[in-house]
Amino acid sequence: MAEKLAPEKRHSYSHGGQKVFEWDQTLEEVNMYITLPPNVPTKLFYCKIQSKHVEVGIKGNPPYLNHDLTCPVKTDSSFWTLEDEIMHITLQKRDKGQTWSSPIVGQGQLDPYSVDLEQKRLMLQRFQEENPGFDFSQAQFSGNCPDPRTFMGGIRID
Repeated sequence: MAEKLAPEKRHSYSHGGQKVFEWDQTLEEVNMYITLPPNVPTKLFYCKIQSKHVEVGIKGNPPYLNHDLTCPVKTDSSFWTLEDEIMHITLQKRDKGQTWSSPIVGQGQLDPYSVDLEQKRLMLQRFQEENPGFDFSQAQFSGNCPDPRTFMGGIRID
């Protein structure tokens, strides 16, 4: 049932008419997807993840991305992989349930309506996680959605 509340589609950030990255989020992580340029050996790509910063590039060249993150991450459980010509960066949120408007500060921020939709989806993910026997995939909020981190005493940390 939890997969029903997974992100339906990725958000996309473009600059100058070119897609820079796509991203989505769950209660616990933010995922970034970067299409790799062709004809570059995979061993030349790198990604450095710091608590509040990410750097991505090709060794020996200026970084492709070198930006502060919107929110802090847990560096010990954040990682990156290369698969099917895509760099997938998994950023483990330091504050579980926090709704990010973009992975990168000032780059591709979601509009307020989209942020609200993300917050509602994360809230339903939280309900599903805390009540695994129930199906919240068709649930809806009327009016403002509460913050998934703080609603009813906050997220339980195991």
